[in-house]
Amino acid sequence: MNRFLEILICLMLGVVAVPMFAVGCAIVLTSVGRPLMFSQRRSGRNGQDFQLFKLRSMKETRDADGVLLPDADRQTRATALLRRLRIDELPQLILVLRNKMALVGPRPLLPETIAGFGTAGQYRCSVRPGLTGWAQVSGNTNLSDTEKLCLDLWYVAHRSLALDLRIMAETLGVAIRGERRDTARIDAATSWVRDSGAHSFDLQEIPA
Repeated sequence: MNRFLEILICLMLGVVAVPMFAVGCAIVLTSVGRPLMFSQRRSGRNGQDFQLFKLRSMKETRDADGVLLPDADRQTRATALLRRLRIDELPQLILVLRNKMALVGPRPLLPETIAGFGTAGQYRCSVRPGLTGWAQVSGNTNLSDTEKLCLDLWYVAHRSLALDLRIMAETLGVAIRGERRDTARIDAATSWVRDSGAHSFDLQEIPA
């Protein structure tokens, strides 16, 4: 997406985002308490790390052994809704303006996760990570890690303005209707990665 267009869209979204962010802060404060923000180091374009931040949506509840409980057990109904509507991600619009992230692209992952992908991780990081992406509108939490990676790699190879605008529109639809697996997209992306001769992806877990 053209950088000027991206900034323009980002600023337009900001008009709506500010009051939604204020509501989100109030929900987090009353549901899970302080701190309001969650921050973590993630890998950006070309492996350049940056600090990602978003509204905190989970408590630090642990089991008897001190291990954090699963995500679903640490959310409240209110914060789960924040996550579904992507309100917790609104602070990342600032990172888009700072050119650390894009409106659309593969979601930013931990540096060690990217390193574990080998050449596929390097190719995935050839673009800025996005606020939303092809995997996020094709199943997201209903996908395996390998399926997400294949969708991300397919996006990097096929990205265009039309595709980015489609993903942004579908992101709104996902927020309304919920996440659903798109089997056709998953199969197409997996086949493309498996059969692609352009890159030496070392993906041992891709199904035959």
